[in-house]
Amino acid sequence: MSSIIVNAATTPGRTASDGEIEAAAAQARRARVRRVHFWRLFILVLLLGGWEGLVRMKVIDEFFFSKPTDVLGRLYTWTVDGTAEGPLWYHLWVTMEESLLGFLTGALGGIVAGIALGRNRMLSDVFSIYIKVINSVPRVVLAPIFIMLFGLGLTSKVALSFVMVFFVVFSNAFQGVREADRNLIANAQILGARDWQLTRTVVIPSAMSWIFASLHVSFGFAIVGAIVGEFVGARHGIGLLINVAKGSFDAGGMYAAIVIIMVVALAAEYLMTLVENRLARWRPAPHHDDLA
Repeated sequence: MSSIIVNAATTPGRTASDGEIEAAAAQARRARVRRVHFWRLFILVLLLGGWEGLVRMKVIDEFFFSKPTDVLGRLYTWTVDGTAEGPLWYHLWVTMEESLLGFLTGALGGIVAGIALGRNRMLSDVFSIYIKVINSVPRVVLAPIFIMLFGLGLTSKVALSFVMVFFVVFSNAFQGVREADRNLIANAQILGARDWQLTRTVVIPSAMSWIFASLHVSFGFAIVGAIVGEFVGARHGIGLLINVAKGSFDAGGMYAAIVIIMVVALAAEYLMTLVENRLARWRPAPHHDDLA
């Protein structure tokens, strides 16, 4: 991009206008986006083609690894004819309902707790030891406990998703509050800002980047919580499909369920980016935002 602008600006006999420089920069950005999309597609085709070829040449065992054409065939069958356990869309809806409820409650709880403890040193000192103890427990092992307490229904999966999300969001919100600019806080206090005004107008906006960074990854953890809960015990859901495929040694079914989860997670990441860009317009744009 810089070479195009320099060439436009250093042509003998004339000087490039602002419009020409902006047009050259826009053209360079579009060219870069095309290159990035090309290489993304090329790598995907290379990986899938290599996987298919290695299976067909018997280099890797189809029993364990299946192959892309079989996975696509299974996805088509599930979409059109449903699964042996019911329609695919119902299983997907159950998993998404569990993940969304766990994500929303866990994110809200983590943000509130992180800001409250970040702003109150006494609360932080009292509860920090308990948070560290609970956080040290591997969340996955809580799945059997939640199923024993709440049964095979929605509540146990939401509880596990909540726990998976809460600590990620809490840690970032807490650290974001602690990292708030002390000069801005001092200036606001000089101008007469009270504690709640200070938190609302200075501390929370300062912590938003930390909070959004945690939200990007925490929805994936919410899906993991729902899937693990369904894998341990459930009547419906994508995790149940994985468990059934595992029990029947159906590698194609397991990979097909994983592809569904990946697509959902990528869609959620895209939506989260849109929400972040809309709510945080005040932030300066990153240097490499051409592919946002």
